[in-house]
Amino acid sequence: MIQAVATSTAPVVIVGAGLAGLTVALHVAEHRPVVVLAKRDLEEGATAWAQGGIVGVLGSDDSIESHVRDTQDAGAGLVDEQTARFIAEHSADAIEWLVKSGVPFSPDPEGPLGLHLTREGGHAVRRIAHAADATGKAIHHALLERVRNHPNIELRERWMALDVITSRHLKREETPHCYGIYALDIDHQRVETLAASAVVMATGGVGKVYRYTSNPDTATGDGIAMAWRAGCRIGNMEFIQFHPTCLYHPQERSFLITEALRGEGALLKLPDGTRFMAAHDERLELAPRDIVARAIDFEMKKHGLDYVELDATHLGEPFLQEHFPTIYARCMKLGIDIARQPIPVVPAAHYTCGGIVTDLLGRSDLPGLYAVGETTYTGLHGANRLASNSLLECVVLGRTCASDILERRTVQTPALPMWDESQVENADEQVVIAHNWDELRLLMWNYVGIVRTTKRLERALHRIKLLKSEIDDYYANFRVNRDLLELRNLVDCAELIVRSALMRHESRGLHYSRDFPHTLPVSFPTVLLRAHRKGKKPKAYSLSG
Repeated sequence: MIQAVATSTAPVVIVGAGLAGLTVALHVAEHRPVVVLAKRDLEEGATAWAQGGIVGVLGSDDSIESHVRDTQDAGAGLVDEQTARFIAEHSADAIEWLVKSGVPFSPDPEGPLGLHLTREGGHAVRRIAHAADATGKAIHHALLERVRNHPNIELRERWMALDVITSRHLKREETPHCYGIYALDIDHQRVETLAASAVVMATGGVGKVYRYTSNPDTATGDGIAMAWRAGCRIGNMEFIQFHPTCLYHPQERSFLITEALRGEGALLKLPDGTRFMAAHDERLELAPRDIVARAIDFEMKKHGLDYVELDATHLGEPFLQEHFPTIYARCMKLGIDIARQPIPVVPAAHYTCGGIVTDLLGRSDLPGLYAVGETTYTGLHGANRLASNSLLECVVLGRTCASDILERRTVQTPALPMWDESQVENADEQVVIAHNWDELRLLMWNYVGIVRTTKRLERALHRIKLLKSEIDDYYANFRVNRDLLELRNLVDCAELIVRSALMRHESRGLHYSRDFPHTLPVSFPTVLLRAHRKGKKPKAYSLSG
């Protein structure tokens, strides 16, 4: 069956309702209709989980050069300087836009723009605007209020994109183009064809591919996997950032202890009270995240520990309650008084530094398909993301993406094919999905974690190929649901991570290999390319030496 779509009514479809997606939506909606899809409730994305803050080059003791230098240092030689400079130059504008949007940042009458600025690991000065220790939640709430009240924006909760509709679906001999998406209405279990004048992937990262992660359940790499299947390049997927300090507690396996706590003076210690960061880096607790995460992993394995401790007791109860109320309350609820006892912490998968290759306007390789935020590779993060650059990237490039969408000439939207379910049936056993999900996350944690070896990576790739075959067979024969779609996307992303890691014959930033422990004098991004034409198998190439 064919669905005809009038060009004048085709909206801009944004997949994801976090900071990146909402930023694009609010700017585009001033001139064009917008549809925003959220595969769970609107409040469940990763933005609301961000505690630390957002970078702003605002203070008299700060400069664009300093921020660029810190970003490059953290990124271990793989940061694109043009990207870092562009985003740093627009950081003040991003903060001002958020303030005007109603974000209640923590105030300081003596601070720039009247804001209190904090410092995090890898930063030379205080330049992090924050809302206590729940910055993401404050930003997300403020923007959601604006989006909900905007007449030109349609919000669809519990809708999940399946795949991008391209020229290939229309069997047209032309330069490939994105014309829309197939999307699942989760509550009604029906797939709809959504024509779009442009599609924006703002789906976040892929943390749920690992057993232990600070990410919400939404982080299943959907945008990366869909763009890969549509023929886009994917870059730097070997660089998965493990946040050094996730709360170690059986009831709270995904609760992050913000880096800002270390920025204010909290100390990492062994259970016997011994500090250990001096043996790993002269910057101690304020070293970049990759160094701190590896140091904790090393000490845990060396001493046979389940966790290390983050001690903030010397900061005092009044200070902790004022500056870290979320952490204080959550830990107290679990029986941990952080003013009087250290916090047990472990590293956990936190941020995807690679993703869909885009330019500074959010454009992917496929005309009509854009991507913004954690789902992208722009060159900003290099081999390791500098703390609080992620929210900044969402706002700055969300705005440039919206501008390009509004400036580009819209193409005529052809009639698009409906989703075909004529050859499938209802799944007989959902346990297959649950089993494969658990196996995938465990093997990624064991074989593709903080410290890697070639043998481990090869074992992981072998099993991933078998899982992928099983999942593809299941996908071809049964009606889709959210769990199946997320598993399909996760296994695609797992393969991208492993293939990228195998191609990097050095240790750099977040990628540490025992077989290649040294850092090469010169290195380049890792880029994977998929070829669709004439039945060619996916292939990969690396720009690294």
